Amino acid sequence: MTRKTVRIAMNGVTGRMGYRQHLVRSILALREQGGLDLGDGTVLWPEPVLIGRREHALRALAERHGLEHLSTDLDAVLADDTVDVYFDAQVTSAREEAIRKAIAAGKHVYTEKPTATGLDGALELARLANAAGVRHGVVQDKLFLPGLLKLKRLVDGGFFGRILSVRGEFGYWVFEGDWQEAQRPSWNYRAEDGGGIVVDMFPHWEYVLHELFGRVTSVQALTATHVPQRWDENGKPYDATADDAAYGIFELEGGAIAQINSSWAVRVHRDELVEFQVDGTEGSAVAGLRSCRVQHRSATPKPVWNPDVPATEVFRDQWQEVPDNGDFDNGFKAQWELFLRHVYADAPYHWDLLAGARGVQLAELGLRSSAEGRRLDVPEIAL
Repeated sequence: MTRKTVRIAMNGVTGRMGYRQHLVRSILALREQGGLDLGDGTVLWPEPVLIGRREHALRALAERHGLEHLSTDLDAVLADDTVDVYFDAQVTSAREEAIRKAIAAGKHVYTEKPTATGLDGALELARLANAAGVRHGVVQDKLFLPGLLKLKRLVDGGFFGRILSVRGEFGYWVFEGDWQEAQRPSWNYRAEDGGGIVVDMFPHWEYVLHELFGRVTSVQALTATHVPQRWDENGKPYDATADDAAYGIFELEGGAIAQINSSWAVRVHRDELVEFQVDGTEGSAVAGLRSCRVQHRSATPKPVWNPDVPATEVFRDQWQEVPDNGDFDNGFKAQWELFLRHVYADAPYHWDLLAGARGVQLAELGLRSSAEGRRLDVPEIAL
């Protein structure tokens, strides 16, 4: 067995997502399992190079996990020929420029989304990466959630018949930051810093709908800033200039209609923080992060509307749990493995920068739909 060291420049690992999901639960988890076996006698050994603006924070992470390499100089890291892959989990407003630099330096690129602040920039990144001949991928982690993997299994098996509709509920209460610390960074609520729930979540909904049910062909959205004032990490009040809730209706290729509510100003009264209900002519399913329940047409009860008497049925008990039928790894780690196999073993991989651009496009059109108060077509994009 031959061990090949792969140096990965990881930018933005001091942030919550970059640290917990990408560094600890993906790259370090790969190291803990002995590397990534490519199946040809080669094992990839990921060697992260931590990048950020705050050296003390990077050094603390490095010491905590026994890592050697860190830098506050992105240009110097990209000029290092021993670095193969650039990963970006920075704030959205800083991402596009950094990815451009990485592509120009000939690095393979793997990035969080949104890939840019606008569609033009996102498409240009895809064009530049293709022209440079580098491999590129965009994190689309929700496709790897156990609940959605089960849902995909149902779709592929024809369980639903003709799919009629998809209803999604996502969100939770993010504290304002005055009397309890906020669970999300303050830049998420400032439009000038690339914040907003549409920019954050519509790229997710684009790939979930696209991969499971069909391409989004139109969008009608209404956004809101329900909590207009919040308190930042230093306890100082600031005006929230970005949307913290979005209510979207999406037409899908094939005729199905999706409705998805996204909110950081909602208290959770469901089993999981995100749930999707899919209704079809032959059956329905409700999927969350981990679980998925189904009701086939042959087992569908016949409720009768009567508001004058108490309900006698426990509706949740009328659904059947979909079994795991396998082990589910961390979704971020699973996608990292696929991308590294794509780079080093030429394995197929289609969640590229063009796929990321579709998410940016949907967010851009969603904001425009809300501002103009009308439904907008979502044209297909190509390079």
